[in-house]
Parts: sequence; structure tokens; C-alpha cells
Amino acid sequence: MTRTPAPFPANRPRRLRRTDWMRDMVRENTLCAADLIWPIFIQDGTDTATPVPSMPGVERLTIDRVIIAANEAANLGIPMIALFPNTPEHLKTMECEEAYNPDNLVNRATRAIKAAVPDIGIMLDVALDPYNASGQDGITREGEVLNDETLMVLEREALSHAEAGADVLGPSDMMDGRIGIIRRALEQNDFSHVAIISYAAKFASAFYGPFRDAVGAANVLMGDKATYQIDPANSNEGLRMIARDLDEGADMIMVKPGMPYLDVCQRASDAFDVPIFAYQVSGEYAMIEAASANGWIDRDKIIMESLMAFKRAGCTGILTYHAFEVAKKLAEPL
Repeated sequence: MTRTPAPFPANRPRRLRRTDWMRDMVRENTLCAADLIWPIFIQDGTDTATPVPSMPGVERLTIDRVIIAANEAANLGIPMIALFPNTPEHLKTMECEEAYNPDNLVNRATRAIKAAVPDIGIMLDVALDPYNASGQDGITREGEVLNDETLMVLEREALSHAEAGADVLGPSDMMDGRIGIIRRALEQNDFSHVAIISYAAKFASAFYGPFRDAVGAANVLMGDKATYQIDPANSNEGLRMIARDLDEGADMIMVKPGMPYLDVCQRASDAFDVPIFAYQVSGEYAMIEAASANGWIDRDKIIMESLMAFKRAGCTGILTYHAFEVAKKLAEPL
């Protein structure tokens, strides 16, 4: 219930801002390591870390190094990592067979991490762009991304990830009907325990560019993704897609990108009683790092403020490339 506050001087809001301990005591939202999901790029090889030029501070890691990173993340209280592959070019085809190869990069990494760090959650993306010679998220014929033909491949990909030990699947392709197809396949193959976090409100954004560099899709992308990702002008459509995916069996929902779509995060949190996550995407990360490198912002404060914005908008948690660094900072003694 809202009420009109007493007039000044009886009402002095600064009384509750006067000291550190007072501000801590009345703070409306808090951030902890359990709110964070850490996206990690993986590559073939051994004992190698390759910097991603458009994402300063982010590296593609070989599986042996990802195991070390996963263990460190678990020790800091980060509940889940999300793995994204940089697939070798010779394995990319128009039919995307590598997407459901039991021994593809993310499946091998998942088995290795689960053997070494069993208590950390693993999320795998369900989409075809890392494996597609066209760079698109679906099977492409004569420049058209085919919805129903793509669903058959996504189903096989999802099952391969579940068999490898993934805890959470993140369908990010934005094909119509994919959540229902994947949910039924999981149920019918004794993977009812595998959760789905649907990229239901994924917008056709220009903020994804550095990510495509990291997974090796930027140079091969033919056309754009506007025929299946949501128009950035449409927040109502985002909510309709969330409702649809929940009806089809999604357990959790993702809004992507994050900060440019805080209004969608807030509306989704108000409308749906399910966990809502936001992805602070590569372009958001790159802007923070570039502005910091030029001395234009206070990097550490901007990172924490940007993550708190998601909590204020009602998000359960955030996928962020700053997750490991933030978790270390949160673990420091006061």
C-alpha cells in the first residue's frame, strides 16, 4: 500500500542514507555469487587460452583449462557455467551434423567437467550457429532459415547434450515450437530431470557482435537473423514468446540482451511467476571494457551497478562474462 509521505522536515529521506551500515540495512536488492552464471568459450587443444580481441579479458579455453575454471567458479559459489564452442571450420556444414555429434566439443567438455567438478551446474546452448556453414541458427536453404527442418536437428542436439550430462539446456535459436519438441524428447528419453531455460525473449540485436567473433560465426554469417529473432521495437511480442515457451515446457526464461531490455525484464518478472534471467551480452561487456580502457568510467563500480540493475528489474540471476571477477570481489572480507 502506498501513501503520501510526511512533508519536510518531518520526512528527511537522507536519514536513511547517512552511513554505510544504514544504507546496507535498508538496501532493497542485493547481489551474491549464486545470482551469477558464467559463460565460457571453449576450443580444441591442450593447455591453451586464446584471447578474444573484441572482448578484452575473455579467452577461449581448452577443456583442461575449463575444468580448472569450473572448479574455481564452484569454490566461489557460482552455481552454473554456460559453455559455448568455437567449432573448427572444417566441421561446419549446411546440415549442422556436428551439433548432435556425441563427441563434439561441448559434449566432451561437459563429461570432463562433470567427472572433475560434479557439483557445478552446466548449461549448454541449443542452436545451430556454432556448427552452421551459413552462421545462422537454423537449417538454411536458398537464403531462407527453415523452421520445421531445424526442429529435427535441435531435437537431436538437445538429446546429445542431455546424454553428455548437461543440467540445463538453453534453446537460443528462436524457432517456433522448439521448446515443445525438446521437452517431449527429454521426457521420452528419461531426461525429465534436465531443465530448460528458454531464450524466449531474444531480440535481433546489434549487441551480439563480439560473441560471434568468439564462437567463430561472424565471418561466415550469411544475412541477418531478423526473420526469427524479435524486433527490438516489440516488448509485447517478447512477453507473448515467454508465455508460449512456458506453455510448451520451459522451466526458466531468458531475456537477451540485458541492459537495453530492462523494461522487458521488469515486465516479465511482474507477469510470470517463474525464474527470469538476463544475459549481459558480449556487446555490453565490450562497451564497459572499452570505456574503462579509455579512462572514461570507474570500471569496478560500473560492473556492480550494471548487475544490480538486473536484480532491481526483478531478475533471478544474470549471465555475465564478469561473473568470475564479481564472485571473487563478493567473497572478499568487508
